[in-house]
Amino acid sequence: MNNLFFKSTRRVLKGAASLMPDDLYLAFSHRRRIGRFPNMKRPKAFNEMILMRCLQPDPRWSSLADKLRVREYVRERIGERYLIPLLAAPDVFTKDVFDSLPSSFVMKANHGSNFVEVVWDKSKRSFEELRRIAGRWLSIDYYRVAREQHYKGIQPRIFFETLLLDQAGTVPSDYKMHMFGRGPDGPVIYTGIISDRFGTPRADVYDARWNRLDLAWGDYARSERAVPRPPNWEELSSVAMALADGLGYVRVDFYSCDDQIFFGELTFTPGGGTMPYTPDRCDYDWGRILQNANYSVTRDKAKATEGWLAWSIACIIAEHGGWGARVLACAGMPAGNSSLLSYPHAGSPPRSCLDRRYRRYRSVEVARCSVPRRSNASGDP
Repeated sequence: MNNLFFKSTRRVLKGAASLMPDDLYLAFSHRRRIGRFPNMKRPKAFNEMILMRCLQPDPRWSSLADKLRVREYVRERIGERYLIPLLAAPDVFTKDVFDSLPSSFVMKANHGSNFVEVVWDKSKRSFEELRRIAGRWLSIDYYRVAREQHYKGIQPRIFFETLLLDQAGTVPSDYKMHMFGRGPDGPVIYTGIISDRFGTPRADVYDARWNRLDLAWGDYARSERAVPRPPNWEELSSVAMALADGLGYVRVDFYSCDDQIFFGELTFTPGGGTMPYTPDRCDYDWGRILQNANYSVTRDKAKATEGWLAWSIACIIAEHGGWGARVLACAGMPAGNSSLLSYPHAGSPPRSCLDRRYRRYRSVEVARCSVPRRSNASGDP
């Protein structure tokens, strides 16, 4: 009887939470996970600042958080060799697609976190089982999970990548590099390393000089001893800076597999602003770092990628209504050129787009188009 009561109460509370506006939902989520209500008016802690990012996302984040579309950005910034080989990204996951996959692989979804299924031996898995998992993922509106608004603009897709294994036959460690710009002594980077992710996961945090911090985050246990600095650390930090350049704060994830580096994802709102840090003062320490961070765009990289960024924003907006043609016109793109909007891989932007400065699109051109805002009630993922 008591179990039935608690289950009914839980369903009622869950239904009530789904009706909350985003800011109220995030405030209660923060209270439940962190232990205090956030200061939304004058955020000081790192988590509080991430909450504000959830509510006020940069228009670029939707395409860069999309695990398929971001591949083009990575290819342009640091090169194809840092991408995990893509086996398939079908419009529909069919038996033919399953049959074409190798004996081991990883199935993922592009529109959120924790959509990962490792297939160690395909002969021991069935198409029907994976299709059920894929269908469950695709049915999730990830924006509703943590109210991170930039996930609204991502069209859910299933895709398949090569399973990365090191020489010992294990999945390589996950390097989660928090990029806080540059300081007087060089890049300000705090790297979380998740080891043995699919076994007994452990997490440790290091600064840019590879000093282990007295910090635990989330529910992860810390390792008994410090992890040695990776031999390719200079390359890791260099490619992370190249990807973060011009984006402000971002977490850049990599896998380092036998000294070969593979890109994981870009995360702009880690933990959705509800990630516990122990001790709690570290939440405020990182908040001060983020508040005082110095982000300077290197001129060469800005020039090389400004066209991609402007074109990406125009494409994102254009996908959300017929008025997108007006934005394309502002960006110097022909509205009838549908090949520019192909998904997940679009063609190169026209020369007229490359010749403009990205900041003009963001602050002048898009505003000049007077694009109407979308309603949050649309329910689109």
